[in-house]
Amino acid sequence: MSDNHEIRDLPIGIDASGARVETDSMGSIEVPADRYWGAQTQRSLVHFSIGRDVMPIELCRAYGVVKKAAALVNAADGRLPQWKADAIIRAADEVTAGKLDGEFPLFVWQTGSGTQTNMNANEVISNRAIQLLGGEIGSKKPVHPNDDVNMGQSSNDSFPTTMHVVTLLQIDDALIPQVEALIAAISSKAELWAKVVKIGRTHLQDAVPLTVGQEWSGWAQQLEDALDALKAARGGLLQLAAGGTAVGTGLNAPPGFSRAIAEQIASLTGRAFVTAPNKFAALGGLDAMVRASAGLRGVAVALMKIANDMRWLGSGPRCGLGELRLPENEPGSSIMPGKVNPTQCEALVMIATQVLGNDAAVAFAGAQGNLELNVMRPVIVANVLHAIRILADGCHNFRIFSVEGTTLNEERIRRYVEGSVMLVTALSPVVGYDKASAVAHRAIEHDETLREAALALGVDAETFDRHVKPLDMVGDGYAGA
Repeated sequence: MSDNHEIRDLPIGIDASGARVETDSMGSIEVPADRYWGAQTQRSLVHFSIGRDVMPIELCRAYGVVKKAAALVNAADGRLPQWKADAIIRAADEVTAGKLDGEFPLFVWQTGSGTQTNMNANEVISNRAIQLLGGEIGSKKPVHPNDDVNMGQSSNDSFPTTMHVVTLLQIDDALIPQVEALIAAISSKAELWAKVVKIGRTHLQDAVPLTVGQEWSGWAQQLEDALDALKAARGGLLQLAAGGTAVGTGLNAPPGFSRAIAEQIASLTGRAFVTAPNKFAALGGLDAMVRASAGLRGVAVALMKIANDMRWLGSGPRCGLGELRLPENEPGSSIMPGKVNPTQCEALVMIATQVLGNDAAVAFAGAQGNLELNVMRPVIVANVLHAIRILADGCHNFRIFSVEGTTLNEERIRRYVEGSVMLVTALSPVVGYDKASAVAHRAIEHDETLREAALALGVDAETFDRHVKPLDMVGDGYAGA
């Protein structure tokens, strides 16, 4: 190791084979010699090799931000030598940049506090910093995973801090832009088809007219409202648990640490993170994550409505509603030649279904806070990040491969309008509800047009023609009548 603690410009990677021996409080254990992780990570791989669900890599990368912020604070206050902090910061930046993704192998199904993943980050950053300083990997010298990388922290406050950081960043950077782009695409269609009159449907039965644009504007508004609710829920994620350490009292964290690390994380991410005003709430519960998940559920509910409506309206091509022509992206059947299905709509409905299931798991896990700690953290963050990821991808694909390419079958729409008996609603104020109802029933029973039935029951032609005008029934723009 260099005496002047100079950081070497060494490429990532360990040129070694076999195993090395590392130690922790439980004793010694063999670790693959070509890996940066240490003893506690290796023990977790042995004891928690459950399923195939690994910790989301976005969370592991976000740990680099938290560990860098801690090093900056500890160095600024003189608790950590600057040369040591510089090495930790360099390694933490590599974690955040995804350059050490392969060093985070742990499963979701681990200790509920996330201790193994916190130590995974501590060990990887420690060993990479040791390498950069010319030391022996695994020696814990001159950079110790607990004493240096984890200084002023506990898994109990660093893991929920990282949960908030990664969830907020993923909502902001991955999901919100895709939802907003989908809203814009739907709104564009609403404007394009603002004057195309169609028959509405309630209870899956014929109803009074509206325009195609009004129908699509409703979808856009539903999604806009859901996004607003998600943005409101996002605010709780800005409060960070860091500084609460083990039970919320801040033991082993120096005075001012909680505020200072929140400020550093805010500076590093460009988001308005602050220290949580009550660390006992921040550790004992995960309510902000539950609310964020509920916001994701709201987006999923709106998306399911839109996707289902589009596939119903696009059903056919000859024996369904057939009002919409959805893009034909791939063959729909291995046995029926020429069949094409509304696959993007189906995919989005499945995504929404999965998000609703994720939210149920998050809500139940969020209710499992016991005494000073909620120990359901890995399953909560895994489900929330999974929901964000599939919602973002689903919105993108649904927009590109379905919404933007959808067109109208205007001839089919016109025939539906002309054949609807619910236009009789416009006659009701003139001839009375009972007479109007009789007209509708006669038209259905005798397979007559509405006009024919009305005239047969004594409504004069001039009255019918003056009042039964579909375009006059759709109200004023998107606001309705």
